[in-house]
Amino acid sequence: MTKKSAHLISHSHWDREWYMPYERHHYLLTELMNDLLETLERDPEYRYFHLDGQTIIIEDYLQVHPEKREQLEAYIKAGRIIIGPWYVLQDEFLTSSEANVRNLLIGHQDAAKYGVISKLGYFPDSFGNMGQAPQLLKQADIDTAVFGRGVKPTGFDNVVIDVNGSGYESPYSEMYWSAPDGSKVIGILFANWYSNGNEVPVEAEAAKAFWDKRLGDAQKYASTSELLFMNGCDHQPIQRDLSEAIDTAKALYPDVDFIHSSFEQYIDALKKQLPDDMVTIQGELRSQHTDGWGTLVNTASARVYLKQLNQLGQTLLEKGAEPLATLAHLAAGKAYPHQLLTHAWKTLMQNHPHDSICGCSVDEVHREMVTRFDKSRHLTETIIDESLQVIAGQIDTASVGFWPKNSLPFTIYNMTGWERTGTVRIELIVAKSYFKEGPNPPAIAERLAQLPLNLDNGLLLDDLGQAISAKAEDLGVHFGYELPKDKFRQPYMARRIALTFEAQQVPALGFKTWAWVSEPTAHAEATNSPLIAMDFGMANAHIAVSIHADGSYDITDKETGYTYEGMGVYENCGDLGNEYVFRQPDGDVALTTKGLPAQVKLVENEPYRVTYEIKHTWLIPASASELFEEEKRKMVPFRKRTASRSSELVPFELTTRISLEQSGKGVQVSASYNNQAKDHRLRVLFPTGLTASTHLADSIFEAAERDTIPAKEWINPSNAQHQQAFISVSDGTQGLTIANKGLNEYEVLHGGKNTIAVTLLRSVSELGDWGVFPTPEAQCLGDHTVEFAVYPHKGTAIQAGAFVSAYQFQSPWFHTTALEQQQGTLPPRYQALEWSGSSLALSAFKMSLDHDDVIVRLYNLAHETDQLTLKPSFPVASAYQSDILERRHDSTELADGLIRTTAGKCEIITYAFQHEQS
Repeated sequence: MTKKSAHLISHSHWDREWYMPYERHHYLLTELMNDLLETLERDPEYRYFHLDGQTIIIEDYLQVHPEKREQLEAYIKAGRIIIGPWYVLQDEFLTSSEANVRNLLIGHQDAAKYGVISKLGYFPDSFGNMGQAPQLLKQADIDTAVFGRGVKPTGFDNVVIDVNGSGYESPYSEMYWSAPDGSKVIGILFANWYSNGNEVPVEAEAAKAFWDKRLGDAQKYASTSELLFMNGCDHQPIQRDLSEAIDTAKALYPDVDFIHSSFEQYIDALKKQLPDDMVTIQGELRSQHTDGWGTLVNTASARVYLKQLNQLGQTLLEKGAEPLATLAHLAAGKAYPHQLLTHAWKTLMQNHPHDSICGCSVDEVHREMVTRFDKSRHLTETIIDESLQVIAGQIDTASVGFWPKNSLPFTIYNMTGWERTGTVRIELIVAKSYFKEGPNPPAIAERLAQLPLNLDNGLLLDDLGQAISAKAEDLGVHFGYELPKDKFRQPYMARRIALTFEAQQVPALGFKTWAWVSEPTAHAEATNSPLIAMDFGMANAHIAVSIHADGSYDITDKETGYTYEGMGVYENCGDLGNEYVFRQPDGDVALTTKGLPAQVKLVENEPYRVTYEIKHTWLIPASASELFEEEKRKMVPFRKRTASRSSELVPFELTTRISLEQSGKGVQVSASYNNQAKDHRLRVLFPTGLTASTHLADSIFEAAERDTIPAKEWINPSNAQHQQAFISVSDGTQGLTIANKGLNEYEVLHGGKNTIAVTLLRSVSELGDWGVFPTPEAQCLGDHTVEFAVYPHKGTAIQAGAFVSAYQFQSPWFHTTALEQQQGTLPPRYQALEWSGSSLALSAFKMSLDHDDVIVRLYNLAHETDQLTLKPSFPVASAYQSDILERRHDSTELADGLIRTTAGKCEIITYAFQHEQS
């Protein structure tokens, strides 16, 4: 009989902030680390400590105790303190694809300073696991993952669930985990949670009772004789007497080998015994084969304002600062700001731990998060501005013969992966005067205000001389300043105008230049727009929209002829849950705006865009009933609460603006409201009328196909799920895709119409989980604005390319103010990289830290192969296959300046291009 081994792995799962503000947790962290270093120094039998898989703990500790750096570094290098591979333990579904990559990349970069890193996919407390995790891990040379949630069997608080053997996704706590592309890792479930070896008794009688139960529990699910015991829990102080406790256990159980172990040691032993009947689990791990109450998916709608700030911050980095800084380097040799971008990413990712971005902490935590979001964004915007200034200085405007010398050229930048057309608004300085020119700012302002602008006769021309329909507005005189690199700040007063127009066919990863001509020598006519406004409707070449008296709208796809009826109805219901879980009161009937009269008004009718404004005055319950407060104080579990909604009503003013652009393939919608109600949820509904058993949800490096009807074990009335950029339903002939900006929760209702419901607001009053933690700010009172878009299309979102519209909807345009009439090395229209692949999405265009290579990352959204071509517009010395850690692998030849390759199904592909310096 094989002798059993009990591997005790010491750790403390460290939530940086949660039920206490960050600095209170920070204080306890310094105590933990001081105790750890003292114990390692004192007790050579205390061999290892797993530092929770996140390198930020080192930063946080050394911030207070910099004098401990040398001692800490020595234990890390000796392998006794085990660090990495992540920077933080993020929520995987609420952070973007590239944010998940940066988390792993920066964790590796931080660990590289110490020369060692844990090659373990560590997901101890993630609220579900992304399906592409095995592919990401394999690209980082990681072949094993451990996780606490997502598949059955699962336990919590050391409870083992007895079953009859049916319904489990794996009979063992060990399994294989496969990504959609086929990448496979060993998966280890904390079937008895990551605290099943916590606080091991030293005294023999207590130790006997402890180990009799723990050994039995672990053996229920273990596939080998190697048993895993996690010696720690959330914010757990280290066990100083663990060596003595292990000695006691050894004396009590001579047939068990008790080891103070590391994951590396445990997994090495485990691999030698893995059985042949290991199950392979596929893709996302979302606990779909449970009752549905413990998935914690409703954290996707807790404090929606955090998700909106996060989506903006991520997008500005991925689709702004990084590609623009790369262009600035390629165009003008400007050094790529590696350290500044890393700082911006780190500041953003400090908001990505699961108890932070999930919105499931005390109010003080989330107040500080808003400040971090702002700090990261301010730095990111500065990098963007600096890069735009450098690129603009290289654009040749003098060579465009269509533009007279008194024109004002300007450039629009598209940093998405596809050519883009859309409405933009740009502010231009038409005249300015510096303070030093005198006599004083008021006099300067008055003089500038008197300048004639001739806006009615002005003309917007592209670089081919084509006139563009544009709306010009006089913005008056405003203060501004410059910060030259070689002198003191330069304040000025400036006369500004605003131009709004449809920027057509702006190249991917590139730009296009226009010029405003205030006194054209010849007046060219703009081409006629296919966009028209009708009574309570609008149409262009692609779709037609009809708005009803209750503010809902029908959308007809002109390509398929199919009409989606009753779009945009709002739904409101009560919520007795908490920041983790939505719970509608028993017997509560959701209110909707269907049939509620609305004020509908045409507010914009331009050749480039038509906009209707829809106003609802809605009365909804003010809060939950008084019983709810008593139930919370007594810690009545949310499933057993019997409170209802209050009979008191408060107004809920809702203003919706629905816009159709000249070339738009869908409508763009913003909804603004002032929330004065508590304990409720607001959603917007899109009944598709399509017959489909599955749907697509944009997730991490994939469009995940999910079942609309939950598994038979699922009893939760709600089946809400996570999304990134879009959710899509298709019957194979036609489909409907709903895009969003920071609205991460949706549900596809299975009541016959496959209605897509997107959560806009969830107001709750407590943290939930293990105690009573009031969170009044989670009610999200006050003003809010949310944005989403509706795209009808032929076939699926992948086949029709609707995913491109959804990704571009999330991405801002960038622009420069008026350029000089200048010569330069860049043409007025430029694209840094040409590529093709119908089911592929471009994810990153940046530079690597180690080699300053241009990094290009794409991924295949389809479950079939696709052909990829890449053609850099910049000189390339050499090209390499790469990975998510941006390493150089096999060199790749560019035949005729092209890379041609096959992208495997759901494959994540990275190339590194060494820029040939001129």
